[in-house]
Amino acid sequence: MTPPKRQRRFPKEPLPPPPPPPRPGVKKNPERLFVVAGKDGAERAELDLVTLIVASAVPPPSSAPEQTALLRLCTTPLSVAELSAYLNLPFSAMTVLLTDMLTADLVTARAPLVRQSVADRSLLEAVMHGLQRL
Repeated sequence: MTPPKRQRRFPKEPLPPPPPPPRPGVKKNPERLFVVAGKDGAERAELDLVTLIVASAVPPPSSAPEQTALLRLCTTPLSVAELSAYLNLPFSAMTVLLTDMLTADLVTARAPLVRQSVADRSLLEAVMHGLQRL
């Protein structure tokens, strides 16, 4: 086996030290949440963590970056909890943002699909008998 022909390069200058980790209890940027959420005096839509959000329009050119990102994410139904995690926004700011978008008809909200809690016994027995015949 032949040795590799490339030589490993080493940095000429030492790398700067990594930034210190944030202290617990210190908020990163509370002003940004106010800019995203706006004033908190308006009525909020009845949303919970499992409400599914679907985009019903393309992002208008004058929309905020968070609204544009949310509309691009919601081409398929996503829950409010998933959107909150993807956009790195707390649930309270997400509900204000979604309420504004619901009133502007940019998104639609619907309850999640609830499946039947107990399967039909006759169907389960038919499957069991079919598997036993194999």
